[in-house]
Amino acid sequence: MEEVSQPKEKAMEEASRSKEKTMEEVKGFVRRVLLFKFKAETAPDHVKQLIKDYSNLVNLIESLKTWHMGKDASIENLHEGFTHVFELTFEDAEGIAAYMVHPAHLEFHERISPHLEKIVVIDYKPTSFHT
Repeated sequence: MEEVSQPKEKAMEEASRSKEKTMEEVKGFVRRVLLFKFKAETAPDHVKQLIKDYSNLVNLIESLKTWHMGKDASIENLHEGFTHVFELTFEDAEGIAAYMVHPAHLEFHERISPHLEKIVVIDYKPTSFHT
């Protein structure tokens, strides 16, 4: 019995190691995910205008490569009040740093901040998995 289990264990360890080797960070770009919960008193038309203005940053800030957004559509009701999600792609971590101090971003931040009740921001380097 023991002889049978050892090869199985060894095979499982090798499979695990080979999977670890195929998981790697994609070189270069960094993604930023933001979740917004707008204040209840912010009018829907004003939210739309703020989002339109936010989307324009991709045309003004060179290091910001893509900008995507969506509204919560989950049936699980786990959104904790967050209604909008945004995903931004930057050329690299230095690109995020340049974005943070860019005058267009700073001006937009000043305009949107009073309308946000809560925000979550996560930056990550995408990782690809190969099996």
